[in-house]
Amino acid sequence: MATTRLREALPRPRAWARHRSEGPEPSYRRLLAQGELRRRVAAAYELLRACRLCPRACGVDRLAGQRGACGEGASVRLSSWTLHPWEEPPISGFRGSGTLFVSGCTGRCLFCQNYPISQLHHGQEVSVTRLAEMMLELQVRGAHNINLVSGTHFVPQWLAALEVAATAGLRIPLVYNTGGYEQVEVLRLLEGVVDIYLPDAKYADEGVAARLSGFRDYVRHNRLALLEMYRQVGPDLRLDPQGIAQRGLIIRHLVLPQGLAGTEAVFAWIAQHLGTEVHVSLMGQYFPAYRAVGDPVLGRPVAAEEYAAAIRAVEALGFANGWIQEAERCGPLTS
Repeated sequence: MATTRLREALPRPRAWARHRSEGPEPSYRRLLAQGELRRRVAAAYELLRACRLCPRACGVDRLAGQRGACGEGASVRLSSWTLHPWEEPPISGFRGSGTLFVSGCTGRCLFCQNYPISQLHHGQEVSVTRLAEMMLELQVRGAHNINLVSGTHFVPQWLAALEVAATAGLRIPLVYNTGGYEQVEVLRLLEGVVDIYLPDAKYADEGVAARLSGFRDYVRHNRLALLEMYRQVGPDLRLDPQGIAQRGLIIRHLVLPQGLAGTEAVFAWIAQHLGTEVHVSLMGQYFPAYRAVGDPVLGRPVAAEEYAAAIRAVEALGFANGWIQEAERCGPLTS
């Protein structure tokens, strides 16, 4: 991921209006006008005093400089910010998604493909003001949306930056791109703020989630989170006239070797509780990275036969909307 060079000065405020969304005005602008967005910022920062932003609820006072289970403190550490062309088509569109890649993570995935960011904390600290400037510049550069990637542990700072940016003219949709390990209490602070939820549904088995990603009660928290996101934005993915997402939910799932992710069970639960009209994204991009290299199970790509079986399972359940990733890295099934 290339790091975009930071601007030293803001352009004139009128420039921020360029590349406005063709859809309805994002709901966070109503919250801004009502003063509700400021209340949400204050409520979110209170959660940092004895941190419970994620289900780990480590309880440290990050506002006092302590570092949480995510490895981060009170300041946002950003790895990169850029126009990203490789999200799902309605997210990246034809100009790119305005992604903010933060450092640290609530997970400990053995196979993390972004481990220098998530586990080694590569990045630089940025102020709330600078984060707001980045959002505004991404809008000027043509971003279809602002996309917070794996930023659960920085929700308060992101909301504070949003208030600054929206006051200065930000008016493109917000994407909350998450591993799906979320507190419902925090998601409720994002109601009417987030336009598009882009969560993972990583696992169907708690033991596997704990062993491979260090999550405690991932499946339970993930399913509660998916239900809450669905409640907020509904089953429909609403698009503007150019086919760019304006509001809705897309659930991602990464297929793992030997069926460790429990793909069929994950999608069976989604079908039963959220329905088969919800948009899903089945990903076959797994390859061994970080601590998975050399592992007897995780140390190989997903086999073509494994990915084909995952596709059949999703299709058999009747899912009608979404994307199946080209599995370019899939190899032969080996014992």
